[in-house]
Amino acid sequence: MSTPSDRRSRKRLATRQGISNIATRLFLERGFDEVTVDEIAEAADVGRMTVFNHFPRKEDMFFDRDEEFREILREALRQRDARVAPIETLRLLAHRLAEEQSPFVEFSAASQGFIATIEGSETLKARARAIRDELTQVLAAALSECVEEEPADPLAHLAASLFFAVWTVALIQAHQTFRQRQDTGEAKAVFLAMVEQGTVGVKAAMEGTAYA
Repeated sequence: MSTPSDRRSRKRLATRQGISNIATRLFLERGFDEVTVDEIAEAADVGRMTVFNHFPRKEDMFFDRDEEFREILREALRQRDARVAPIETLRLLAHRLAEEQSPFVEFSAASQGFIATIEGSETLKARARAIRDELTQVLAAALSECVEEEPADPLAHLAASLFFAVWTVALIQAHQTFRQRQDTGEAKAVFLAMVEQGTVGVKAAMEGTAYA
């Protein structure tokens, strides 16, 4: 039997997901800047403060899977085979996410709506850039930890920055390919090809370090 705390936790998660789902639908339909927090609260049948209790910023409702991706990065490096270098582990992660049809590397009509909503809002574009910077710090910490270096290791920060530069370009090119061709398979192939090419450069830059 579930304990009261378990039930409360499930209820809290369900409320959070419900708010996020409704907010995202409104953002996609009308544009991020055209939707107010009060409208989201009313549509979700919760109070304004309940919304902010779950999402400190309005844009957090749109980027509600940010923490999930951070944990995917951490877990991939925690569980890596010691015989596989960290940068190679990240390359393999990109292939695994594509094979699993992860929402983080999705190229579809639905993902185009997500991208278009970001492009239509300066607030979302700024938050997307901030998230990329935050993810770079998360990855740098995970990289240094997996090779037992200090968290501030500059080489870890270099590797993380290079990796996300590759990842960003790969995603942009893949989304552009889908927009032009409406072909998920072709877009995914572009994403992986860019990751492959970029990883060659990252490995060259990090040659002779514990990360390569």
